[in-house]
Amino acid sequence: MSLIIHIIIALSSIAFTTLLFAAPSQVKFRVNYSLIGLTLATGTYLVVSTNAPMLKSCMTGLFYIVLVTAGTLAARYKYSQQQTAQN
Repeated sequence: MSLIIHIIIALSSIAFTTLLFAAPSQVKFRVNYSLIGLTLATGTYLVVSTNAPMLKSCMTGLFYIVLVTAGTLAARYKYSQQQTAQN
């Protein structure tokens, strides 16, 4: 059950990062950061509780982090450009 919850949270995080880039807002950034944190927490729990191979888990986790971080940074840049244009 933990694995299914972890996968749902991770996929939701990726989808939400895409939504965030499409229409950035301060509230969406907070939700996105929460989803990223939940994904990391559930992933850590899964690795510790199941004694999963650390290298494979970390490589997948690093790929996830790079993907959502790039999306979040791009959304943050877009949001700052919008805020500058409004002022």
